[in-house]
Amino acid sequence: MRVFLIAGEASGDKLGAALMAGLKSLESVEFQGVGGPLMQAEGMVSLFDMDELSVMGLAEIVPKYPHLRRRLHQTAKAVLEARPDVLITIDSPDFCLRVAKLVKAKSDIRTVHYVAPSVWAWRAGRARKMARVVDQVLALLPFEPPYMEAAGVACDFVGHPVVSDRQANAEEIQGFRERHGIEGALWMILPGSRRGEVQRLGPIFSEVVQRVIRQKPDLSVVIPTRPNVAPMVREMVEGWPVRPVILDPSETDPETAKAEKRAAFGAADWALAASGTVSLELAAAGTPMVIAYDVNPLSRFIISKMLTIDTLTLVNLVSETRAVPEFNGKRCRPELIAPGMLEVMEAPGAQRAAMELTMQRLGRDGEAPGLRAARAVLARMRHV
Repeated sequence: MRVFLIAGEASGDKLGAALMAGLKSLESVEFQGVGGPLMQAEGMVSLFDMDELSVMGLAEIVPKYPHLRRRLHQTAKAVLEARPDVLITIDSPDFCLRVAKLVKAKSDIRTVHYVAPSVWAWRAGRARKMARVVDQVLALLPFEPPYMEAAGVACDFVGHPVVSDRQANAEEIQGFRERHGIEGALWMILPGSRRGEVQRLGPIFSEVVQRVIRQKPDLSVVIPTRPNVAPMVREMVEGWPVRPVILDPSETDPETAKAEKRAAFGAADWALAASGTVSLELAAAGTPMVIAYDVNPLSRFIISKMLTIDTLTLVNLVSETRAVPEFNGKRCRPELIAPGMLEVMEAPGAQRAAMELTMQRLGRDGEAPGLRAARAVLARMRHV
């Protein structure tokens, strides 16, 4: 069986690797495509560096469009030449679905898209457009299949990968605290994994830190980061009233870096985080949080006109609560975020039931999502 996969960012690389492992456990498979280090470790030689596709925000895409367009046509050409049994595109819909459209226009190659578009939040018409070029959707969230099926595309809920993530045990957490000299309460700051996010949120989060530390001067702070933004984070923390522990994966081997991040999530008493799947990572670790996010002003204006929901935090959406405070768009301001953070620090318990319910609904204690996704792909192919 020949499978062509495309992922455009770190979260997609993780999904793709788990799916590849699942497929290999069920079939004899050859892989081609675009992916990051995790997918490459499962047996893929990437067509080009996956990070070239990691662009967030409508306005941010414009200056990179010519290069992205070249990569788009290069990728579609590679799919058509490979003639795989199935093309699986993973998240990054603005790129991936354009590839699928080009491929479908010139072939009958089966197409699967992993991660349903958030049509329940904005741009509902995407589901109908997707149905024209995608044969099957693999959904991470349990409420998504009805939206896709109503638009005419087969959709399977396969669970969210966060439920399979290993969590730190008490010994690992204690070891982390001892290594970094953390004796009291620990606050985690997560300003994003993209340079644009850190550039926008860094000054805001820095001011929040200043305000909170005035009230709680004994707090320790930890910032897990990625190599691409670590220098920006180090610059961001200059002048902070507390010396944070910065976790930079490039400073150690991959396994140690993962273990250190896992221990940090387990050790943290609370977190301030950018919006995104990190809220689910925090929920899996049982870490109460405040979410804050903003984008380029033009992107913010356009998106605000399209939104159809009152929360962007996945814990709130999956649990059908509003337990996690969030400060997005125009409300992403230090004078609002800091009091919200202090409230969570004083009464974190309100979030715990919502976090536990979220993990249950996402498939905790069931079959691994990567394997479920592999089974769903194969089952639909056999019934074509």
